[in-house]
Amino acid sequence: MSRADAPLTGRRVLVVEDEYLIASEVKRWLLAAGSEVLGPVPSVDKALDLIEARRPDVAVLDVNPGAGDDAYPLADRLGALGVPYLFATGDVRLADTSIYRDRPRLEKPFLARELVRALTAILAESRA
Repeated sequence: MSRADAPLTGRRVLVVEDEYLIASEVKRWLLAAGSEVLGPVPSVDKALDLIEARRPDVAVLDVNPGAGDDAYPLADRLGALGVPYLFATGDVRLADTSIYRDRPRLEKPFLARELVRALTAILAESRA
């Protein structure tokens, strides 16, 4: 497989998603793109533990990862570590009403190529 076929080769991607089917698909897509997938994890607490154990290169955050949580504390921690991230959400209003409105986001449902393209772009921006 060439680098063009696997644009995320060697990248650790944290996936925070509480919906099993979405989490499974996202993981499958990211593995096909060459990445090492951290998770998926269904909660902010588990994600914070994972970040401390193995720092990701980039992250995909469900805005509402279940149990009444929102992903903003996780976004804050990633930002403090300099780890780029994007929000994956079906609730655009939530991200639009906060200081996170300018963060990259994918609206659910999204396709594999959209996810890989978005992650590749934010990784390139973070290197610039």
